[in-house]
Amino acid sequence: MQISHEKVDAYEPDRSLKGKVRRRLIRLAHRRPARVKLERPMVSFSFDDAPATACEAGAQVLEARGLRGTYYFAAGLTGRDGPMGRFATGDDAARLHAAGHEIACHTFSHLDCGQASRAATLADIDLNARHLADWGVGQPVSFAYPYGDVAAPAKTALAGRFKTLRALHHGLVADGADLNQAPAVGIEGADGEQVALDWLDKAHQRKAWLILYTHDVSPAPSQWGCTTSALERLVDGVLAAGFDVVTVAEGARRIGL
Repeated sequence: MQISHEKVDAYEPDRSLKGKVRRRLIRLAHRRPARVKLERPMVSFSFDDAPATACEAGAQVLEARGLRGTYYFAAGLTGRDGPMGRFATGDDAARLHAAGHEIACHTFSHLDCGQASRAATLADIDLNARHLADWGVGQPVSFAYPYGDVAAPAKTALAGRFKTLRALHHGLVADGADLNQAPAVGIEGADGEQVALDWLDKAHQRKAWLILYTHDVSPAPSQWGCTTSALERLVDGVLAAGFDVVTVAEGARRIGL
């Protein structure tokens, strides 16, 4: 079902002092520590908001190498135009799912879970789940907080619903990492590729799991995306370095979730 929508504008989460303090404190609370023991380092390539280019160019980069990624869909964005270009549709999600990619949850409306109530958060995610079910892509087991932001009502409400709840702060999924607010590293902006390489080195040394994310994928991406060539170099690099490339769901399974 396609609905006509207005263009999506960029949103700025709470940058007040209160918001900054909340973001710092919530990472210390309601934790679910990971137990990670891997023989080889792992990396997941994930795409937030599912811009159409990520579902096309991004998927092509992975599929050409026999790999699959994780796409965090916010169904309320589908088919709309936004600061990262056109967002993908339910048909795109179904095609990705059929090809073996993971379709994960990113709320329906791209809700700010740092400011929403528990009831609003659960209602928005339930609505997203119904849309994903209508698309035939299965029940999502992975979740990413839009904007990487969360407060106690959302973090506690979602703790038992998904295997991993992913945020945006840098880090590795290693022993002790919080699976209710898992770290990730963005391939975005002018230095995104180098930042990703630095964290891949750390993951390789520690035999840890690194979740990388981006948004759009094109020769001239937005400030939240990466170039197709950068993604190709990173994927080829991790394969040459001996990483296992897994979806987020598969990574969770390998650490016993």
